[in-house]
Formats: sequence, structure tokens, C-alpha cells
Amino acid sequence: MTEMDDTTPAPAPADQKTRCGFVAVIGAPNVGKSTLVNALVGSKVTIVSPKVQTTRTLVRGIAVFGAAQLIFVDTPGIFLPRRRLERAMVTTAWSGTKDADLAVLVIDAKRGLDSETAAILDKLVEVRQPKTLVINKVDLVAKPALLALAQAANDRVAFTGTFMVSAMSGDGVPDLAATLGGQVPEGPWLYPEDQMSDAPMRSLAAEITREKLFLKLHQELPYRSTVETDSWTEQPDGSVRIEQTIFVERESQRKIVLGKGGHTIKSIGTDSREELAKLIDQKVHLFLFVKVRENWSDDPERYREMGLEFPKG
Repeated sequence: MTEMDDTTPAPAPADQKTRCGFVAVIGAPNVGKSTLVNALVGSKVTIVSPKVQTTRTLVRGIAVFGAAQLIFVDTPGIFLPRRRLERAMVTTAWSGTKDADLAVLVIDAKRGLDSETAAILDKLVEVRQPKTLVINKVDLVAKPALLALAQAANDRVAFTGTFMVSAMSGDGVPDLAATLGGQVPEGPWLYPEDQMSDAPMRSLAAEITREKLFLKLHQELPYRSTVETDSWTEQPDGSVRIEQTIFVERESQRKIVLGKGGHTIKSIGTDSREELAKLIDQKVHLFLFVKVRENWSDDPERYREMGLEFPKG
């Protein structure tokens, strides 16, 4: 399996009209957007981490439900930005929402209408597309509280529907998918039936390694790091050789990523390699390098590579 770059449209089901559309999944950081997108697609296409603000760009996952093809756009969590990179992430989230056919707002049932979600609701009123409310992690909250939360959100925004789900277990996800499939516009599918993402495999591979950075290192460091896939080479024996570079801003950060005796970088590489091998169903030889690239988060070129618009000022 090489990179997912086949964009030949899939054949339409002969007995019914096809539908196809983009669905933006938005919400505050760490409410379960990425987990929900992965559950809808049926495969891991986006980074999942207990740390907030891990999704930086618009990651698209593709799924077929009946005659409908849905392209899910997992947006970065919307929050009050302080740094340049954060401003770019929030701008990307809202632009992705306004460009989509449908908008899905995910709320964490336990957090309810906190200040971040309330601010999103206020701005969501301005979005013209049909909007669906998804209350996630419902298995952790009593039913009366869920009903009150749903009512409070619907009082503020005119949602076309409300769904109670557990993205982690999958409960309620099929009903949500079926409803969204009926709401996207009629039209031909944009991707082959078995394609799960429009991101090149080398980009997904970089995201997987970045996820392992988040899971292994609990300091501020991951927000100041980025991962790039330098090469992806198919070997004669059917395996894949992948070389990636982890960029940090200071030498002290490079030492943290390497760890004592290289222990940390080896652990990150092992976890990333195992997940990549499962994803592409091939043996993977992964080589990680750590380099210092000072002030990379202020470099417009790095933003373009991540699919973000470089914010001025």
C-alpha cells in the first residue's frame, strides 16, 4: 500500500441517487471530536490524545453510508488563542465550518455549556449551514442532566437534530451517520468507495508520530514540536522504510525528546511503527531524527506545510 492519492471517483450505486457532502465537526478542545470522526469512518484517520488542541489542521475522514458519501472534517478545537499557531488553528476551524455542507457541534456531556462551548454557540448562530448537535460521553452523565443540556443548547441555536452518543463505544454513532447521510446534497461521490482519508499516507504517518509525542511527553514541549515525513520508500521485500524528523525549537527540547540514552525516542518510534504497520498492513522500518529548528512556529512555510493560513501580526 502506497500513499492515499487515488482520487478516481467511485462508481455510484445503480439503484439509487447518490449523495455526497462535507461535514465539519467542531467543538471546544478535548470534547471527543477526533474520536467521533474515527468512529464514523471506522478507522483511525486523525490524532487522538487526552491533551487538548492536538488536531492542528483540517483532517478529512471519508465514509459511505448507503448511497451517501460523507467527508468528515475534523477541525482543531475552538478556544481563546494566545499564540500565533493557536490563532491559525482557530481560524482554520471556523473557515472549515463555513465551507462545509453541514456542521456538527460536539459537546462533552460532563463539561456541559462551559465558557468555551457557550462562545462557540454564540458564533455558530452566524453559520448558515444546517447544524446538528452531538452530546458525547453520555454514558458518564445521568439522563435528566443530558436532557437539560440538550434543551439549553437548542434554546441558543436552531439545530436540525440532537444526538446522544458515546464516541468511544460507538453507541448512537450509526443513527447520527444515517441522518447526516440523508442531509448532504445529491451528487456523485468524490472519492473511491474504499478510501478513508484524502490525506497522503506520509501526512497521516507524521500525525501518528506526533500523537505518540503527546502521549509520552506531558510538558509544554509537544505544542512546540512538529513532525515531517522525509521519505516513504517501498522495499523489494514488501516492507516500507519511513524516515521522519521531529523538529523542536531549542536544544533543551531536543534532549527531552531523545531521553536518557535515547530511551524516549526509541519508545516513541516503537509505538508509532506498530500503529503504522497495522494501518497499512505492511512491515514498517521507521527511522526518527530530532532536529532543532528555531522559531519554527513563526515560519510561514511551516504553516503552509500543515495546511494552516499564516496569521499576520
